[in-house]
Amino acid sequence: MTTVDTSAASPDAAETDVMLPYRVVARTRQTGDTVTLTLEPERRAVRHFRPGQFMMLYRFGVGEIPMSISGDPHHGDLLEHTIRAVGAVSRALQDTPVGGRVGVRGPFGVGWDLESAGGRDLVIVGGGCGAAPLRPVVLGALGARATFGRVVVIMGARTPADLMFAAEQQQWAATGSAEVYRTVDTAGPGWTGAVGVVTEPLAGLTLDPSRTTAFVCGPEAMIRFCARTLLRHGVAATDIRVSLERNMQCGVGHCGHCQLGPLLLCRDGPVTDYATAGPLLEVEEL
Repeated sequence: MTTVDTSAASPDAAETDVMLPYRVVARTRQTGDTVTLTLEPERRAVRHFRPGQFMMLYRFGVGEIPMSISGDPHHGDLLEHTIRAVGAVSRALQDTPVGGRVGVRGPFGVGWDLESAGGRDLVIVGGGCGAAPLRPVVLGALGARATFGRVVVIMGARTPADLMFAAEQQQWAATGSAEVYRTVDTAGPGWTGAVGVVTEPLAGLTLDPSRTTAFVCGPEAMIRFCARTLLRHGVAATDIRVSLERNMQCGVGHCGHCQLGPLLLCRDGPVTDYATAGPLLEVEEL
């Protein structure tokens, strides 16, 4: 499993589990059903997060859900969460107006550990909402561009309108700071990009497997197929990092709702390497 040195950055469990009040200072529409909220602490900040970690967000009077952090980890005390409205709590959070108040616990979980990939080529593959927890990886890599080799970003969505952070992806490509490939399941009018699944541009890459670290997030089926493609490229399973989802409720490994085999994903994940995740994802209904 991917390991992270948490000795210097992580708060203790008691402090992490304290809910702090945040105010919405910006709302950015990403797609028809997805909004990015920018949150600012009212009193004091949650400890600094690592890309790949998540917060528990509470909409007062409605409920609490886990939500990946989609912002820049070096952006002061501000948090960004990109939220798709799929239920009562996510819709209530998404509809919080500028100036509105939410509760925040965290950060929780294991991050992507981008630092350990220094000097290597990065392949970052996201599908649908999987773009959100990967955005901090891209921002972190581009913010320390000289530290890494190639930075390849592959993003997929159902339609062009469902591509999140579309303007940013175009900017990354235009500046040459990253190789960006975008593909959709169904093209609309004016779409000139690729049509198909993310494994197609991934399979077409020329990689040096001995110096490649991959970061993959999306539906579990997509993760499995991307990992298999990377393995065929010769990338080691320990160099393929994936972010997994389960029904998290407590965030601290007590309730067991997010169990995947021997893992409690809120505590042992959500990020792990494919050497650990692969055998578990092959078990039906695990």
